[in-house]
Amino acid sequence: MNSRRDFLKCALAGGAAVAGAAASPAAQARGNADVSPDAVGLLFDSTLCIGCKACVAACKTANDLPLDINTSPDWPWDVPLDTTARTFNVIKVYRDGKATLKDAEQGGYAFMKSSCLHCVDPSCVSACPVSAMKKDPVTGIVGYDKDACIGCRYCVAACPFGIPKYDYDSPTGAIGKCELCRHRMQDGHYAACAEVCPTGATLFGKVSDLRAEAQRRLALKAGDTTTFPRGNLSAGDQPAWEGVVPAYVQHVYGEKEVGGTQMIKLAAVPFDKFGHKPLPERSFSSKSETLQHTLYGGLALPVVALGVMTFLAKRNMPKDDEPQAPHTDQQEGGR
Repeated sequence: MNSRRDFLKCALAGGAAVAGAAASPAAQARGNADVSPDAVGLLFDSTLCIGCKACVAACKTANDLPLDINTSPDWPWDVPLDTTARTFNVIKVYRDGKATLKDAEQGGYAFMKSSCLHCVDPSCVSACPVSAMKKDPVTGIVGYDKDACIGCRYCVAACPFGIPKYDYDSPTGAIGKCELCRHRMQDGHYAACAEVCPTGATLFGKVSDLRAEAQRRLALKAGDTTTFPRGNLSAGDQPAWEGVVPAYVQHVYGEKEVGGTQMIKLAAVPFDKFGHKPLPERSFSSKSETLQHTLYGGLALPVVALGVMTFLAKRNMPKDDEPQAPHTDQQEGGR
């Protein structure tokens, strides 16, 4: 009876400690992270994509990536079906029926770019235990440090878009993902996929400029004409061409999903047709870190765990006034 009473006391004390930690300022829920004013990213307009895959080839060249033949042994071309640790960017296609109408949901087809979205509040960075995944505080680019990586693959599990991929063929193990060609920016270049895109379907620039451009397009009337810039939207005097405004879906994908992303998308076909599942506006990082801070705030959880272990250890130890079983030669021989 006393043991049960002592255990209940310990449990109640632990619950109070956790509750106190949850109420402390350090354990209060945090909101989504804010995007840096100088953050850069991409705007992908599905209606402008012609499926030429020049961006796929440019990404391979810019990042010195090897061939990635993962379709069929009898198909010798480098045309991976999805992003991998050796392919950071792919163009997928939505098809319905005879697929004869461009950007039509029924009986049509449309292209969609798949690559890292560079979340404003990235789950992969939050989940990485060794900071191999880092978010640049200025550009907002989510970069990867292979020398720091321990191959735990927490980033792979944490990403809501399924982007970081583990290279099982690597002798040391490594993660592969788009880093917006950050290694080329010191030479005045930017993301290779946007540099080579002939139609401006992939557009580079500051996130603030890209979001404004996306909203400008959504406000246009379908069938009217407008200009579509190409290359680097924030560079000024960028090349542009005149085209017809499509019937956009009135949604900028990535503007609010999981706290926002630095790669945003426009399309004339509903995004769920491309496999883009609905996501909450609150980032997963803010949720998980709030939980961690609640449990560990004020060392509440370790104190509770230590208290429980101490109770169990004390319960199983013989008391000083308890008689000890005599040791006999018969017991020794029976062992």
